[in-house]
This record gives sequence, C-alpha cells and structure tokens, in this order.
Amino acid sequence: MRGGGNAQPLCVPAVRHHMFMRIHHAKKLLDLEFGDMAVVREIHTPPHDLNCMGGLRVGKELKMVTKQPIKGPVVVLLGEVEIAMGPDMAAEILVDVIGKDA
Repeated sequence: MRGGGNAQPLCVPAVRHHMFMRIHHAKKLLDLEFGDMAVVREIHTPPHDLNCMGGLRVGKELKMVTKQPIKGPVVVLLGEVEIAMGPDMAAEILVDVIGKDA
C-alpha cells in the first residue's frame, strides 16, 4: 500500500451507520400499531403461503388495520384490499415504517 500504509477508507463509517439505521427501522409486521403505514421489506414465508395473500410482496405499501389479542388475526390494508393473516405469518414479514395514518 502506498502512502505509509495507514490510509483507511473514508466511506466505511458512513456505510456502517447507514446499514445500522436501516436495520434499526425494520419491524415485524406483527409489531406494527393501529394506523401504521409501512413498506414490505422482506418476506420469510413459503411461496405457497403467499398465494393466499392477495398481492402482498416486497415493495408494497400497507396499513395496519387491526391486530387481535391472544394469537388472533392481523389485518392489513393493501391498496383497497384487506388481508387477514395469523400472527405466525405476520412475524415472518419485515417492513419499514413510513408513517402513521391520520
């Protein structure tokens, strides 16, 4: 390495900070609160389960409609369609929260 060998890349701290911030904002769909708006980031369910989800895929915007207590269903609004799913499936979907519906 030229220049004394002590040169460190200047972009590494910024990249690490950016990566930390993205991870920090990711939530499980199950952890959203009523009225939260989010964008689907990752889906960790089998493809067969997604066939019943009415168009839910990475990059889609959704809104949390309701979450029932004690292992009840989670209902989200995807466009104009309400989709209900069990809490186990909702825990396998990661989203980025983008705001709260007024």
